[in-house]
Amino acid sequence: MLASGILRVATDASYAPASSFAKDGRTIIGFEPDLGADLGAVLGVKVVFANKPFSALPSLLTSGATDLVMSAMTDTTKREKVIDFVDYFSAGTSLLVQRGNPHAISDLLSLCGQKVAAEAGTTQQDLLKRSQSQCPGNPIHVVLKPTNDDAILQLRTGQVAALLMDFPPAKVLTTDPRTHGLYQLASDVQYEPGLYGIGIAKSNPMLRDIIRTALSQLITSGDYTAVLKNWDVAKGAVKQVSVNAG
Repeated sequence: MLASGILRVATDASYAPASSFAKDGRTIIGFEPDLGADLGAVLGVKVVFANKPFSALPSLLTSGATDLVMSAMTDTTKREKVIDFVDYFSAGTSLLVQRGNPHAISDLLSLCGQKVAAEAGTTQQDLLKRSQSQCPGNPIHVVLKPTNDDAILQLRTGQVAALLMDFPPAKVLTTDPRTHGLYQLASDVQYEPGLYGIGIAKSNPMLRDIIRTALSQLITSGDYTAVLKNWDVAKGAVKQVSVNAG
């Protein structure tokens, strides 16, 4: 990896502003690729992002098919059993609805009896599962999709009443002129805020520590903050790097 001069990074490029495809349909852009490029500059290597299914990301690490994962992946104790994390961002879950909120969604309790979409394998799937206890006899009908784009399509076409997703991409959908008229947040609440982590195989603690040190340098230099400000997500900045702090 470092000796080869290349760091391979896997991401699910359906999660703007973290990672998504540019208008050319090939280039992956976002604050994660920009942070990745800055990490590469510190380490003296080229960082190459590749689009992969979110649910497959941990296994790509454990199999050695990729070196890192940067994909708005929340560091959780469950995931820490499989891979290590160098934590670099903070965000919670938002409730996204169609503009006008036709199903009067206001909080998790109001999801009872409704069809609700989420991307498979995410913390939002786990949150919906836990929320079922609030809906005795009137369960949430969870619709899981392989990518966030697929889940958004469910909401846009009225197949579901709401979509659970992280706050940064939800904010993009509600403020971007191209989608502002289609979506709104059900509330300002961010449920279960957590830390995004750069995923690294447990078999490679040396790389984990190298990435932690490099990210700390970016925070100290101000380059980290500059990237987040450029993508209007500076509110999610962490003050210091942590490892497996989920």
